[in-house]
Amino acid sequence: MIRVISLTDKGQALGKRLVAQLNDALLSHKPQPFSQQVQTYFTAGERLIFICATGIVMRSLAPVLADKYTDPAVLVLDENGRFVIPLLSGHEGGANDWALQVSKLINAEPVITTANAYLHPIYSVGMGCERNCPEAELEGLFMQSLQQQGLSIKQISCLSSIDIKADEQGLISLAAKLGIPFLTWNKQQLSTVEEQLSTRSTYVHSIVGVYGVAESAALYSALQCAAAYSKQTDIALETSLVEQAELVMNKQKTAKATCAIARAYAS
Repeated sequence: MIRVISLTDKGQALGKRLVAQLNDALLSHKPQPFSQQVQTYFTAGERLIFICATGIVMRSLAPVLADKYTDPAVLVLDENGRFVIPLLSGHEGGANDWALQVSKLINAEPVITTANAYLHPIYSVGMGCERNCPEAELEGLFMQSLQQQGLSIKQISCLSSIDIKADEQGLISLAAKLGIPFLTWNKQQLSTVEEQLSTRSTYVHSIVGVYGVAESAALYSALQCAAAYSKQTDIALETSLVEQAELVMNKQKTAKATCAIARAYAS
């Protein structure tokens, strides 16, 4: 859910333009009481676009800020629609990339101040599933995850999993349908990103040798694809710079499948 919040007549007009171009977006004009309402939107996990001064936003949200890994993305626009500022959760919450997308919609200038902002982001989707999981369930989870993060299929470098899923027909056919590579990695490779997992499952480890398939595969693939992009070489390129990859979306799951999204930056 995207919430566009305006405080002036010009801001409201701009907000209407944005809502018309964004999926699952609502406009709230002069919500009252302001601080209480925007805190409610924020704690409910809504992604917020404010059309007002940054100071008002920060003073209003300060009491409910948690950390960059869980806070939803927040953008701030001026009422003239000249600038788009990713104010909170730039990397982890996807606000930087979202700011680029929104700026294109209204022909504005993105103002990005975080490190690596002008490097090329490489996104990878990692998935795990029960044997013979239906392609429809995998596709539904995949597309829901992209929508949640404001990403398009064109931004995804690959679909990935652990090597014991190299013959999983649902994953193979989904990747082919989406027109992206399907990559798999062994447990030794995936274990190199173990410290970056949001959760660890001892049960999964007892079965496949890693503590989480979707997050591990997403992280490791993002790094490999970024390295390959930077050096214009083979996709299987090895590198020790694992810390360059980061989770954009922690593991999400259905009854039979899991999905995570990671990102790394290529120069």
